[in-house]
Amino acid sequence: MPYKNFIIQSLKEAAIIANKNFGKVFGKIIEQTKKIDNNQVVTKTDLDIGNLLTGKIQQYFPDHNIIDEEIGIINNKSSLTWVVDPIDGTSNFANVLPMYGIMIGLLKDDSPVAGGIVLPFFNEIYFAEKGQGAFCNAKQIHVTDKTNLKEVPLVYAMDACRENPQSTYKECQLLTKIMLNIRNYRSSNSCYDIMMVAKGKYGGWLNRTTKIWDNVAPQIIIEEAGGKYTDFIGKKIDYSNPVSKTDKNFTVCAASPPLHQKLQEIIKNHNYSGFLS
Repeated sequence: MPYKNFIIQSLKEAAIIANKNFGKVFGKIIEQTKKIDNNQVVTKTDLDIGNLLTGKIQQYFPDHNIIDEEIGIINNKSSLTWVVDPIDGTSNFANVLPMYGIMIGLLKDDSPVAGGIVLPFFNEIYFAEKGQGAFCNAKQIHVTDKTNLKEVPLVYAMDACRENPQSTYKECQLLTKIMLNIRNYRSSNSCYDIMMVAKGKYGGWLNRTTKIWDNVAPQIIIEEAGGKYTDFIGKKIDYSNPVSKTDKNFTVCAASPPLHQKLQEIIKNHNYSGFLS
């Protein structure tokens, strides 16, 4: 089965589950905070979608590796690794906010080669494959052609670091510098924001606290839409030996190439010792 058909069909089936449960889990005890991060929650819908997607991957690509945010790792020692986020933006989903999505990405060794994201509430499926362009509902999309940060809304995703409040204070100071150089600041802290960058509605997306499942599908879509997707300080993201990186923190700066360069100038002029390391 070609990757495109597999990813799009799988996302359609996952979206049915999400839409069926959207608005029905608010306030119920099945929403629980993850022990490793108080800013993260998990719902039964996350687990149901994760089981669906991992099951389909095992059915059609039984020799491939799988990383699923909620279910865990299946390591078949393959050069191909599927990376699944059953619901990105679970806090939004659990609070009946429509800015959430479902993501599937595929790594060949350490490079994203295919990926898809569905925004169920908006009935939009985004897909990209290496060298083939990026699409939303089969229509090709591109990052913005604007070159001035003051002409675009920009996303900076951030949650408080309660274990290290000083880090949050410093990050807010950087956010202030960025906000003074852009048109508008926006954030749903979900893949909705990233897809708005891919289709040229937002100029860029910044995040200093993500995991591997937050990145593989968005990266291939952003890059195939003409954008640049690096770590926070402009370096290539390291996906080598991906099954060993489920606990690793990934930082991100994603934007059109000219806006990416301008964001890097602001970031690198932010001189707080150790903040960007």
